[in-house]
Amino acid sequence: MSRQFLRCAWLTLTLVLVASAVHAQGGSPDHPAVTVDGQKYTPLSIVTRNMGADADQTTAFPPFKIVDNIYYVGTRTLSSYLIVTPAGNILIDSTYERNVPVIQKSVEQLGFKFSDTKILLGNHAHGDHMEGDALVKQLTGAQVMAMAEDVPALKAMKPGGKEHPVDKELRDGDVITLGNARLVAHLTAGHTRGCTTFTTTARDNGRTYNVVFGCSLRAPNTISPAVEAEFNRSFKVVREIACDLQLGDHPAQFGMDAKYAAMKTSKTNPFIDAKTCHLEIDIEEAMFKAILAEQQKK
Repeated sequence: MSRQFLRCAWLTLTLVLVASAVHAQGGSPDHPAVTVDGQKYTPLSIVTRNMGADADQTTAFPPFKIVDNIYYVGTRTLSSYLIVTPAGNILIDSTYERNVPVIQKSVEQLGFKFSDTKILLGNHAHGDHMEGDALVKQLTGAQVMAMAEDVPALKAMKPGGKEHPVDKELRDGDVITLGNARLVAHLTAGHTRGCTTFTTTARDNGRTYNVVFGCSLRAPNTISPAVEAEFNRSFKVVREIACDLQLGDHPAQFGMDAKYAAMKTSKTNPFIDAKTCHLEIDIEEAMFKAILAEQQKK
């Protein structure tokens, strides 16, 4: 049996499972459809774009410096970021527990010590972003911080029976500092109750830029009044955040592959691009409104 056949079979199974998950949320995987910037999107296409196949979720993307002291250490489709400071390092998103050794290897390939991780942040309480928190803490002793609204969901996340550590509960607007790094935690709820967008600044060629680590704004296929209110607030909040460099919990949300490739030939940093800061918001808000409109018709 060829590798190509096995890969196609696995991809097919992945798409079936994703479609089932979308149906379980109360919606159709290929409807509604929206078009943003000439590209058509459906609930299923957004999920598959974000997650890819199983191999994409667990295979390291070549670790690299994005800008200044910010590095990418995640997989092909699950983001993880390292912020390096003289007082130790900050890791954003542990992803799945099985990916922690992958992230550790990427950190070490960049020449840093994984044990120097002093703070672990996560942007929302789903397994593909924060399941590995307990193992990271076990390996590094890092202080685990999470938005208070996500703590109940995190406490229910127990890979292998491990208790999910939360050393500090964050509130909207809290500032996290370590060495020369300063991040602000913004509550951008909807995808989860405590979905958190982190912001910081970075220097490049003598200029200071606003960096945004966005949290997913993907709406469920059944939107309650409470979730509708959360999303409406979050879209407004995110659009008001100053942004020159947009990152996210999935690389596809900010076109990482293309920008990474462009780094080899571009005279300027392709990740610094204020024009694309709101593209993902435009996609997710259009889908949110389409789902809501369809729901209201019913």
